Order: sequence, then structure tokens, then C-alpha cells
Amino acid sequence: MTKSGFLLNNELTDFSFLPVDDGKPVANRVEPGKRPQSAMAPTIVYDAAGRVYMVAGSVGGSAIINFVVKTLVGVLDWGLDPQAAIALPNVGSRNGPTELEAGTPAVALESKLRALGHEVRVTDHTSGTQAIVRTRRGWIGGADPRREGIAKGD
Repeated sequence: MTKSGFLLNNELTDFSFLPVDDGKPVANRVEPGKRPQSAMAPTIVYDAAGRVYMVAGSVGGSAIINFVVKTLVGVLDWGLDPQAAIALPNVGSRNGPTELEAGTPAVALESKLRALGHEVRVTDHTSGTQAIVRTRRGWIGGADPRREGIAKGD
């Protein structure tokens, strides 16, 4: 944690720890300027006055972007509080089949999507999204019910 309140990520498992393999440099070796193999999408949303309005992020590898975007749409477009937005069923695609979260109302979309020609996969989602949102009364938080943890506001 920095003095300014940012939690830093020391996640190096998305990089190759071996800089050379079979005599050739590994593309995703640890060095300056390299990007992680996984998606990361910590997001800060500002209001019209330039103040922080919302902060959101998630774990989940290549599905992180889907989880964070779902939360942003829920809060910013649909007016949900962060807990309700995070708890929505996960639906998305990672340049492959359309993925629907098992055990949720999203599964009802399977036959309709298949009829439209989508390849569909119903699967568990191990999202771990957390978010906080500024309100007139202070900060409110939301934490993914699919994992342990809570998010608190004021």
C-alpha cells in the first residue's frame, strides 16, 4: 500500500520466470516494458467535476474485463448500487464461445443464443469483483458474493 492509498499489485505469475527457453528469449519474460499475459482492468471513474466517483476491479484472469465492464454498466447505465451490479450474472466472451454463468438466470439465454448461431458455454465464474461508489452520503461498496470478502464504505 502506498502512502497515497493505492494497493500495488506484485503479481508476477503472469510473466515467465525463465528469460530463456531452449536458447531463445521467452516473449513474456520479466523485464521493463513487458505486459502480463492476463487481463488486468483496475478502473477509476471520475465525475464531471473531476472527482473520483467509482473504483472497480476484479480477479479472474482473461475474464476480468467482462466482470469489470458488467459492474460499470450496472452502476453507470442502470443506476444500480455496486453490490447489486457486482451480483448480476456474468455473461461474456473471450474471443470464443459466449459464456453464461451456471446456476443463474443467464442460463435462460442459452437456447436463444444458440438459435442465433452462437456457440455457448455454461460455466462457473470465479469472479471476485469489488467496487466503491461515491454518493451524496459518502462511499458505498460492493463485493462479489462468489468469493469471500466484503467492501465497506463510510
